Amino acid sequence: MPNCPRCHQPVKTQAVTCPHCGLVLKAHGHPGIPLHRATGEEYLCDSCTYHADDTCTYPQRPFARECTLYHNSSQPEPELNPRHDRSKSLRLWFERNLTWLILVGLILLSLLISLSR
Repeated sequence: MPNCPRCHQPVKTQAVTCPHCGLVLKAHGHPGIPLHRATGEEYLCDSCTYHADDTCTYPQRPFARECTLYHNSSQPEPELNPRHDRSKSLRLWFERNLTWLILVGLILLSLLISLSR
């Protein structure tokens, strides 16, 4: 269970605000959007991957003390499994176009039947 950055009391992982001091812990009131905060006098941008490669579009850049997009540049990038993503996207494409695939299959089958006679 993480601690609140302000009052250092334990809070639930999905808590939107700290029940003890009322500090906002999650961005936009949504438990799935983490809100990263700078500690001490440093800005988040000083150690952010997106600031380093100049892809950050955050309006408070380079003086952001809170950010939802922050990724520490000293931590490795998460590895993605491209094979899993490719098979998942292919399955989704088939699900979305199943009606058209069946229709094209029926047309091809009827053409084969008519040509064989």
